[in-house]
Amino acid sequence: MLHGVVGARIIDSPRERLIAILTNAFVPCNGRFPFLITIASIFIGSFASGFSASLLSTFTVLLVIILGIYLTLVISKILSKTILKGVPSSFILELPPYRKPQIGKIIVRSLFDRTLFVLGRAIAVAAPCGIVIWLFSNIYINNVTILTLVANFFDPFAKLMGLDGYIITAFLLGIPANEIVLPIILMSYMSKGTLVNIEDISTISNILLSNGWTILTAINVMIFTLLHFPCSTTLLTIKKETGSWKWSIISFLLPTVCGIIICMTTTLIYNVCISFV
Repeated sequence: MLHGVVGARIIDSPRERLIAILTNAFVPCNGRFPFLITIASIFIGSFASGFSASLLSTFTVLLVIILGIYLTLVISKILSKTILKGVPSSFILELPPYRKPQIGKIIVRSLFDRTLFVLGRAIAVAAPCGIVIWLFSNIYINNVTILTLVANFFDPFAKLMGLDGYIITAFLLGIPANEIVLPIILMSYMSKGTLVNIEDISTISNILLSNGWTILTAINVMIFTLLHFPCSTTLLTIKKETGSWKWSIISFLLPTVCGIIICMTTTLIYNVCISFV
C-alpha cells in the first residue's frame, strides 16, 4: 500500500491522484495475504482434500481480491461524483531517456530514500504500539487484563459483524503491521502475555475452532482483512503526500466503513438462511 501511495505521484491531476491514494487500501498488501491464505486454508479448504483443497482456498482468496478491485472501481466512481468532482484528464506515460545505471547512487538512494525512510516511520509508530500491546496483555484490573476488557467492550458490536471482541481489538492493535493481527488473536485466546507465533496450521485451526470460530467468522474475517484501515506507515505517508491529516482520516474510514457494512450484511444473510433451515 505504501508504494501504491507514493506511486500515485506520476498522476498529474491532483483530484485523480487523491482518488488513487484513497482507494489504494482496497487492494490487499503483502502483509494481509498470509492471514487471508491461512484462514482460507483452514476453513474453506476443509471442504475438500488434497489438491482440491488448495485449489478451493486459492479460488477463495482470488474472490476476495476481485471484491477489492470491484470496490476500488465503485468507490472511485462515487468519489469522482461527490467530494472529488472534476473533469477527467488524459493519462500519458512518457519513458525517460535511457542512461547507464550508476550502482553507487542506486544503493545510496535505495538505502536513504526508501529503506531508512520506511523503517523510520514504522519505528515511530511500531515501538509505541508494541508497548501498548504488552501493557494491554500484562496489566490486570480486577483479575482481568486490559486486553480482555477492551475486547469485551467491542464484543457486542463485533457480534453484529459475525466476529468477536478479540478479533476487532487485534485489528486495532495491529495497525503498525497487518502481519501481527493473527498473533494478537492467538495471544488473546491463549491468555499469553506476549505475541504468539505458531507455524503449525492444524494448531492454529484448533485454537480458532475452540474459541467459537465458524465458517461465518472466517468469511467475515477475510472480508475485514481486505477492508479495513491501512497500516500506520501508509497513513503517515498519505499525510505527507497530501499535506493534510483529513485525507489520512478519510483513507482510514473509507475501507473500514465498507468492511463493517459488508460484514454486517453477510452476517444478516447467514442468520436469515440459518433460521429457515
